Amino acid sequence: MAGIESPTLDSNAFLTAIGEGKTSKRYRKNQTIFAQGDRADAVFYIQSGKVKLTVVSSSGKEAILAILGDGDFLGEECLASRTVRLSSAVPMTETMLTRVEKPRMLRLLQDDPAFSGLFVSYVLSRTIRIEEHLVDQLFNSSEKRLARMLLLLSNFGKEGKPEPVVAKISQATLAKMIGTTRSRVNFFMNKFRSLGFIDYDSDASGGFEVHSSLLNIILHD
Repeated sequence: MAGIESPTLDSNAFLTAIGEGKTSKRYRKNQTIFAQGDRADAVFYIQSGKVKLTVVSSSGKEAILAILGDGDFLGEECLASRTVRLSSAVPMTETMLTRVEKPRMLRLLQDDPAFSGLFVSYVLSRTIRIEEHLVDQLFNSSEKRLARMLLLLSNFGKEGKPEPVVAKISQATLAKMIGTTRSRVNFFMNKFRSLGFIDYDSDASGGFEVHSSLLNIILHD
């Protein structure tokens, strides 16, 4: 379920190596970082916080592509000659980002073999996670898809101790992420809570805690 972990990037070393050609900015919750159709001319590095990537179809239907957190990159498609953004990026919490101009990022990848190797590994691991998500959508039930998403959001399987979801994520958002209805998400969230797999207060403003026992849903045929 966990797949391949993203490689660990030394944040301080990376930010120091960039030197000129970068700017850091703190974004408020729901403040647009970039929008679908905007010019793609920079890569962003998440120092802290959570960012939601979404795409809207020509008919107006929105889909959530990913939720990224500390140490993740976004907007790296500009390095592959993409001139416009294919998705929108919006913070789910207060978020600190470093913006690296495309020419500087390309120069860093060329001049620093160690960072280049780490960045390529990161991009490959992201591609693998996207493939896993596609397989999950095609072959698993909505219950298993929700369980997997909750485990991913709580950083289960990554280095360090899993932690509660910092940002409160609505059931409507979870439904968009796994391709089902809000009512189904509500049903399974209540089921997971009654089984002791998760802890949350539906009236609270905070997040919820995911226990490793939720893996039972993933592993059960």
